Amino acid sequence: MQGRFVQQSKESSARKESPALNQQFLQFLHINENDLAILARYREVLQQGKERFARIFYDYLYAFPATAQVLEAYQAQGNHIEHLVKRQTEHLVELLSGNITAESAAHMMYIGEVHYRYNIEPVWIMGAYWLYLDHLQTIMASSSAIEAQHRAALEDAVIKLLFRDMGMLLEGYWNAAFLALHQEKDRVSELQSQVQSMLRNIPQLLWSVDVVSNHLLYVSPTTRQICPIAAEMPIPCLGWTVPSDRELVERAWQRALQGERIEVESRVHSPGGSERWFRRVFHPFLSAEGKVVRVDGVMEDISDTKETREQLRRLATTDTLTGLPNRMLWYDRVTQAIAAARRERGRQVAVMILDLNHFKIINDTLGHPTGDEILYSIAQRLRTALRETDTLARLGGDEFAILLPDVKSGVQDAGKVAENILACFSEPLWHEDNEIYLGAAIGIAVYPDHGRDVDTLVRRADIAMYGAKGSHTGHLFYNAETDTNTAQRLQLSSDLRHALQRDELELYYQPKVHFSSRRMKGVEALLRWHHPQQGLLEPGQFLPLAEQTGLINSITEWVLKRAAAQAQAWRADGLDLPIAVNVSPRTFQSPRFVEMLRDALSEYSGNGALLETEITENVLMADIARAQEVLGKLGTMGVATSIDDFGTGYSSLAYLKQLPIDTLKIDKSFVLDMAHNENDAMIVRSIIDLGHNLGFEVVAEGVETAEVMDLLESLGCDYAQGYHIGRPMPATDLRTWLAGGGWHL
Repeated sequence: MQGRFVQQSKESSARKESPALNQQFLQFLHINENDLAILARYREVLQQGKERFARIFYDYLYAFPATAQVLEAYQAQGNHIEHLVKRQTEHLVELLSGNITAESAAHMMYIGEVHYRYNIEPVWIMGAYWLYLDHLQTIMASSSAIEAQHRAALEDAVIKLLFRDMGMLLEGYWNAAFLALHQEKDRVSELQSQVQSMLRNIPQLLWSVDVVSNHLLYVSPTTRQICPIAAEMPIPCLGWTVPSDRELVERAWQRALQGERIEVESRVHSPGGSERWFRRVFHPFLSAEGKVVRVDGVMEDISDTKETREQLRRLATTDTLTGLPNRMLWYDRVTQAIAAARRERGRQVAVMILDLNHFKIINDTLGHPTGDEILYSIAQRLRTALRETDTLARLGGDEFAILLPDVKSGVQDAGKVAENILACFSEPLWHEDNEIYLGAAIGIAVYPDHGRDVDTLVRRADIAMYGAKGSHTGHLFYNAETDTNTAQRLQLSSDLRHALQRDELELYYQPKVHFSSRRMKGVEALLRWHHPQQGLLEPGQFLPLAEQTGLINSITEWVLKRAAAQAQAWRADGLDLPIAVNVSPRTFQSPRFVEMLRDALSEYSGNGALLETEITENVLMADIARAQEVLGKLGTMGVATSIDDFGTGYSSLAYLKQLPIDTLKIDKSFVLDMAHNENDAMIVRSIIDLGHNLGFEVVAEGVETAEVMDLLESLGCDYAQGYHIGRPMPATDLRTWLAGGGWHL
């Protein structure tokens, strides 16, 4: 239907033009009635051999490759040459009919349009008419049916009609070509308009320069939005580029002229006066000889991208709370300082690890937002104790790190800095009406004395920090003689593997007493190792090794069974004393932990009251879902659970309330000096109140004096444990202790 409509519309167009055009042809060719009359007289003679002519005509066209290709394409579309032969014969008959009406002219113009659509060249059309003329002239010259006196007039009439026929066909051809040309121009114009609209809409500046003539071939409309004056040659907006960046852009341009595709980032003054970052990309175009003849360019505003990159860099290297460098940036600066010290003989580098004492209680009592405010205030104080060349970083939580990149005497200089840092904690911190005192422990390691790479120095500074925290000395330097990570430690690890087989382990028991009833309510099992060479070793000397080497589960399983057996033996002897067993992080996370405990109890009627478990808060908080599941199973078995060393970890009170625990056990670091340290006393009081408010009983460990004992009782603590009551002792000594003390069952 669409093709028919196009055909009808073109025929209609030809009809509109043909009357006037037909009349012009008739006038200019002097076609008159005499021509038509003589043509009519000899029409039948001229039509003789018309079928043969058509065949000759197409044989002639097949002789030329160009026209043969058109005919082959015509056949390939499913058409037949016989049809064309018939049409050609009909056209010859029509030509000799003498029809010179406007309708015939319109038809010929339409045929010309069809010829254009089929890519039939004008020269082929003229050749076809020459064949017509040659064929008819042969008939007119040789036919005896044509009278001699009429031959000239007949030939004149045939030539005129041939010219009219050919002219109308070519007019149709040129009209179709003209229309197609205008349509193509309209399409190109529309595409150009769309491209221009797109170029005006996109933020990038596009340009192209002929580097041979230094002529600007194109620059996109957005240029004026970036640099409102005329574009400089050969680099647009170079004059608006920040002066310190121009040389960089010009060097990139020279590399582009050498044939290299190059990108460069630079700042450009915007029309409003602000600076924006732009990325310029130079694309050289090479001639066939390999020479750069043109450079195409893109200029793109990347200010937002640069800002995002900078934000990501800050996030990657900066602690968001304090604004200090984070672990990654600090490690990088330590590495650079070590590299500089290697190049300069006599130069030393000191690294410090600082950890706040008892900071967790701040978060628990005042909330994490307040804790964050205090951390920020501490960071500001610490900065005042350092030089501009030093680096203070926050590693996470309440742990900070300090780099002294250039010290002459590591021990002397770093020691003075550490004292200055600790002095920052002499004055209280304030939050609303709360006066808050905090302490810190600092561990120090010095390059090259304590290590020659960043990992070794940091690890050894961390070891020294824990030593300072345990000894309450404020700061300590790393000491290889007290470092447990030595060759002797490795030998001890090997010996531990045989300790179970050789029955070298023994459980000691420390009493736990109840304040209000003045009775002993249970004991804590504490492991001892009778080492064949080193004598009696306490847990801190070998259990960390057991944790690291994976022996802890086997040792814990032994402890559970031995404790259950001892509790059952005491019960049979009239002593109802549940035994508390410490559970390590590795054992608690083991899928076999609950099974271990069940197996230990199964030999003694499955009585869960024989045993209690003590688990540190950090272990429970590491995986709340698992903690709830495991503690729920222990509760079903009748096994009570205490949170050990409470106050030193990172508990969330919201999660703490959800856990099925029975007791909070205050870490002894808060209890030891609480009679003389108001901060420790406040922390202990807060934990007791917190535990009671959550429905837990509270145990204080580390009770070593009567003064502390009395203070704990006045604060409402439920249980006490420590040297003042009784030291850890073998099971055989417990009855002797009971007989000689003031505590009863």
